[in-house]
Amino acid sequence: MDHREQFDALLRGPAPLLALAPMQDVTDLPFWKLMTAYGGADVYYTEYFRVHSTSNLEPWIKESIQKNPTGRPVIAQMIGNDIPSLVRTAKQLQKMPVVAIDLNLGCPAPVVYRKCAGGGLLREPQRVDAILGALREAVEIKFTVKTRLGFDSPEVFEELLPIFAKHSLDLLTVHGRTVTEMYRSEVHYDFIARAVEAVRCPVLANGNVYSAAKAAEVLKQTGARGLMIGRGAIRNPWLFHQIRQLHRGETLFVPRGCDVLGYVRELYHITCPTAMRANVQVQKMKKYMNYLGLGVEPTGKFLHDIRRVTTEADFFRVCEEHLDHDRPMPLDPFALALKETDVMAGEHL
Repeated sequence: MDHREQFDALLRGPAPLLALAPMQDVTDLPFWKLMTAYGGADVYYTEYFRVHSTSNLEPWIKESIQKNPTGRPVIAQMIGNDIPSLVRTAKQLQKMPVVAIDLNLGCPAPVVYRKCAGGGLLREPQRVDAILGALREAVEIKFTVKTRLGFDSPEVFEELLPIFAKHSLDLLTVHGRTVTEMYRSEVHYDFIARAVEAVRCPVLANGNVYSAAKAAEVLKQTGARGLMIGRGAIRNPWLFHQIRQLHRGETLFVPRGCDVLGYVRELYHITCPTAMRANVQVQKMKKYMNYLGLGVEPTGKFLHDIRRVTTEADFFRVCEEHLDHDRPMPLDPFALALKETDVMAGEHL
């Protein structure tokens, strides 16, 4: 079975379809490889290709497609607002080993939405309509969309849903927050449920899926075909495996502190280019630790300490102080650490 046949089968079920969210500067080739080793997603989305009048396909994102280490289908995501450029890029991408082309209508980073791309396009439903129409005509493989509920209010979602339905999407992913809510608000799962009712294509629910139990709750509440998970998978690489275990009625694997420490070590080394200086890699790892730290301990001390290290030796010393033990570590987020880390977190995620 090739990847396009595999994707067709995943869309039809019966198990929930699990997708690794596209996260800029995170979901590259090494990270895909690491996630796969821990059970992995059913479908992997690329980082977004930036599309404009003079754009070319970013080589490192192309590499993740061409050297796909997951054995699973890949969806190529684009971000932009210029129709001729989006059509040109979509035609290039569908010649590559991908199962679908995805349009990003949800990125909440100000550097993106101020250019009326990503989530910024949700302020102009008519423009979204025109873009989707042009891409649906140009894309001969499956065409998908990842969206938020609106820019600063979810009220526009009722206007967007008929547009999504009109263009015969093959899959719609809905992050249940507006752009201005970023990642700090509660997720409006009721709006995802509305999307499930309003469009004929399968819908993936996205937003704050942090455990297998939460995944089951979201699927029940929304009726979605599956889930897209991003930050939760950074914190807990076993999450996709645990969701499948719960769906099958099996006992869930719960990592111990030493298992989590092993994951951190693998993450450090697999995401570190050969020529990168250790102090630069330590700074890069702090981005990942912002999410992992939510599940390590409730006081925020781990994050406090890890943000102050500057050397590889100090980085692993702090990690070992908190993780070198055999006690169960479910990695569910602690509420006390959540508020601080939401402010520190990279908004491209």
